[in-house]
Amino acid sequence: MNLSLYSAATGMEAQQLNLNTIANNLANVNTPGFKRSKIEFQDLLYQQPTRASGSDSGGGNLVPTGTEVGNGSRVAATSKVFTQGQLNATGEKLDLAIQGEGFFEVRRADGTIGYTRAGSFKLNAQGQVVTVDGLPVQSGFQPIPAGASSVAVSENGQVTVESANGRQSFRLTLVRFANPAGLRSVGGNLYEETPASGAPETGQPGEQGFGSTIQGYVEASNVNIVEEMVALIVAQRAYEVNSKSIQTSDEMLQNVAAMKR
Repeated sequence: MNLSLYSAATGMEAQQLNLNTIANNLANVNTPGFKRSKIEFQDLLYQQPTRASGSDSGGGNLVPTGTEVGNGSRVAATSKVFTQGQLNATGEKLDLAIQGEGFFEVRRADGTIGYTRAGSFKLNAQGQVVTVDGLPVQSGFQPIPAGASSVAVSENGQVTVESANGRQSFRLTLVRFANPAGLRSVGGNLYEETPASGAPETGQPGEQGFGSTIQGYVEASNVNIVEEMVALIVAQRAYEVNSKSIQTSDEMLQNVAAMKR
């Protein structure tokens, strides 16, 4: 009976983390380039209180099925889902969306490289392309001269800048990973490489399976509010059912304790 208490408690703990994950998805429904997380559960070790499957029952006979009692559940992973988000038009010349596979490279404050799908870029005082946090964007970007009359970015990453100094042209690059779900989220719309993600592979937009760059658009979050609300209701009900299991086990223990009176 005590086992039911602990099993239900693990279920409540797992559903609490599930609720936290869903809440974070909903909180970032308007975050550019955000990728929703999904939670994955596992059952815990099993106890075999009497006999196991395949044990000898005498006379050379084997038990076809045994007895197993589970110990509850746990969260095995919270993985990112890198499906394409909707492209929203902004008209800003430095807003870039990736349609397909790939990430922009960003140099973080500590000098390491982060990766992002959020292409809401700006110019700093030196004409360098930066994120909204002021972090320099790598990915082949060159400084844009002050007073540039035109900045055009094609789908294959070719950038053409018209200014008083003439025409400047360069081409962007993107990176991708063998297992993007293995990237570590570090906040600020950034991910970092891990041994699970694999090493970054560099390529040019529109070639060898890399996505294309769409100027004047920003990729929205891939969170579906309806799906998340349904998942929220399911998680809430699962939490309530586990709570009811603890209440029922408690009532049964009370009945056992009352038998001595």
